[in-house]
Amino acid sequence: MGLDVNIVVFDGFEPLDVFGPFEVFINTDGARVRLFSLDGPGMKVGEGGVRVETVGPEDINSQGVLLIPGGSGTRTLVGDDQWTGQLASLAARSPQVMTVCTGSALLAAAGVLDGRRATSNDLAFDWVVSTGKRVDWIKDARWVVDGKFRTSSGISAGIDMALAFVEEACGSEAAEKASRQMEYIRNRDSGYDPFA
Repeated sequence: MGLDVNIVVFDGFEPLDVFGPFEVFINTDGARVRLFSLDGPGMKVGEGGVRVETVGPEDINSQGVLLIPGGSGTRTLVGDDQWTGQLASLAARSPQVMTVCTGSALLAAAGVLDGRRATSNDLAFDWVVSTGKRVDWIKDARWVVDGKFRTSSGISAGIDMALAFVEEACGSEAAEKASRQMEYIRNRDSGYDPFA
């Protein structure tokens, strides 16, 4: 089964939020991953100065999986109605939407998670909760699935969430292969977050 995965990046993204799931997907047969920016193609600079070249939203499969990382850039973007509006529109078209860390704050600010269960980074949990008062926030979770939405807690939890998704979408052998390729020991229990 082929997967199209679109990872939205912005200035101030957290690198592991992007590249942890990125590794899972590039180690999944038939998956195609694109890094894109909602404001068009170009360079985005993440935490620690990491630079990535992105395509624009017109160059992604809008029916593909959407993944939203966290990072310090989310603090500004939650107040950018145009940006969160574009994100909400893309999330509405995507069959699966995933967030890592404070990426869930962006969906919450867009109103997309209203009435849904979700989680986020434990170190920024109070701030994230303030961005979405109508979200059922679950603090003690590694990741949470509610319909087509999957939200994960801090940074490395995105890897576990992505592996669980690959297992569901492509089978246990695909998830095991990706995990072996990465030499990563999975946390398979979505309800257990040792950092909560």
